[in-house]
Amino acid sequence: QVRLVESGGDLVQAGGSLRLSCAASGTILSINDMGWYRQAPAKQRELVAAITKGGNTNYADSVNGRFTISRDNAKNTVYLQMNSLKPEDTAVYYCNARQWGRDHWGQGTQVTVSS
Repeated sequence: QVRLVESGGDLVQAGGSLRLSCAASGTILSINDMGWYRQAPAKQRELVAAITKGGNTNYADSVNGRFTISRDNAKNTVYLQMNSLKPEDTAVYYCNARQWGRDHWGQGTQVTVSS
């Protein structure tokens, strides 16, 4: 009943920047943690960054220092600012939101970084 829609994925050159957005709609009662995951071909989905309702953040080692996650609770939206992009960042990026212990997922947005 929680719908998540990602946007902002694109084709960029290595070293470039991209900003992803994820807006939650539907039955929004109390979203706690939100995060971004990514999945490259033939690889498992991995956590990129997460943020609690209170603003605490966690990052994967591979993106720490380059990516920044933020959220606007009033808009039920989470963002991912991606800088210094590398070809290995190429993947489908998925938004995740947890409400009352249940995870909800977006459809994903493609990020492609060319060398």
